[in-house]
Amino acid sequence: MKSQTELRLSGSGGQGLILAGIILAEAAILDGKNSIQTQSYGPEARGGASKAEVIISDSEINYPKVKDCDVLLCLTQKSCDEYLDSLKKDGILIIDKNINKPNRDDINIYHVPIVERAKNDIGISMVANIVALGAISKITKIVSEDMLKEAILKRVPPGTEEINEKAYNYGLNIL
Repeated sequence: MKSQTELRLSGSGGQGLILAGIILAEAAILDGKNSIQTQSYGPEARGGASKAEVIISDSEINYPKVKDCDVLLCLTQKSCDEYLDSLKKDGILIIDKNINKPNRDDINIYHVPIVERAKNDIGISMVANIVALGAISKITKIVSEDMLKEAILKRVPPGTEEINEKAYNYGLNIL
């Protein structure tokens, strides 16, 4: 990882991306890095646009907002269309299988079945955010797998730890 990495997690409300951003930022802190997390979502709590932004750095973070991201996760076509131009050259795009692969040859694209895995393999689409965190971890190595798992288990609702750990492991092995 370079000294500072900017990530944007995007999709629609109800997909748990705000929680995913909080978990990722917490995992970075557990890893001994500096991190900041911000979020925004449309007025429709479920179904509206949603994004979480995380900056992870080995040094001081001077500005709390992501402008041009190094890593972009998109769980909906709408979010991919909206944020694709904000992904830096040589950046990493992680998109769900149901999203059209964009025509950009200056980025690294990972087209993975995040929502499908959550729904079909785990049996609950609500853990797609945790599957996505596993995929982000595997692809970027931005935080250690153990610290991310610890942050997940600390933040998910009591009684859901086992299914969320399963979702995380699916994400780690999604490629």
